[in-house]
Amino acid sequence: MKKKYPLIFIVEDNATYTKIVKHHLTHCGFENINTYTSGEDCLNNLSLSPDIIIQDYKLQGISGLNVLQRVKSCLPFTEFIFLSAQDSIEIAVNSIKYGAFDYIIKDEVALHRLSQKIENIIKLQKLKNRFRIQKIMVVIFMIITFLLILGAIYFAKY
Repeated sequence: MKKKYPLIFIVEDNATYTKIVKHHLTHCGFENINTYTSGEDCLNNLSLSPDIIIQDYKLQGISGLNVLQRVKSCLPFTEFIFLSAQDSIEIAVNSIKYGAFDYIIKDEVALHRLSQKIENIIKLQKLKNRFRIQKIMVVIFMIITFLLILGAIYFAKY
């Protein structure tokens, strides 16, 4: 099944690996994918409001953490997944500390893990949206109840 949601940015300077990742995600049903070769290109296209950004940690130019911080400052609900060959616990922990959803090391199961993480993000977003709707419904219920009580008090006086 093809999925229009989410809009996914792949930021990777290796053209071959970009094609592999995009092909895998397309095969998993995700069709709304844009690819960029640098963090700067990604940042220049944030007006498209991506839902998920998949980025290599180490690119030429701006650092991966800097891209993450800049994205989160203007699009706080955009989820960020690092897909990198940098096999460092410190880098992974820092990435998550600064707001990344996950850090995946490029290995033989990386693409499988990536598609699972994207599915997890979609499920999480649906739960968050459902929770927001429930909060709004509770507030509306409280307002209506309050107004009914005020009306009852008002009419009880007369």
